[in-house]
Amino acid sequence: QVQLVESGGGLVQTGDSLGLSCAASGRTFTNLAMGWFRQAPGTGREFVAAISWSGGSTDYADSVKGRFTISRDNANNTLYLHMDILKPEDTAVYYCAASEHRGDVVGSWLPYDYWGQGTQVTVSS
Repeated sequence: QVQLVESGGGLVQTGDSLGLSCAASGRTFTNLAMGWFRQAPGTGREFVAAISWSGGSTDYADSVKGRFTISRDNANNTLYLHMDILKPEDTAVYYCAASEHRGDVVGSWLPYDYWGQGTQVTVSS
């Protein structure tokens, strides 16, 4: 089992920046590809970004490309999402997810087997 705990959500204004973290435990972190997803009220869960086990490969949803950056610290078993130029449409619960995938190509299509509880991000206009 993999335990994932997100932190860093909050209320910000349009144009602000915010960083999310996800602490992982229970599995060797470098055996996991990682991803961020989000879910706004009344909508389905949406892919945001993914990163390979080494950090050498990333993928982003078109809606966040150029504004969000996914990264990981394998020494500290932590995943990050840095968000710039936030917009009201970025408002959602953000979830960290893990996939037991050790390939170099990542994306929304991976089987994400483990999920965190989520952290709320609210962007006011």
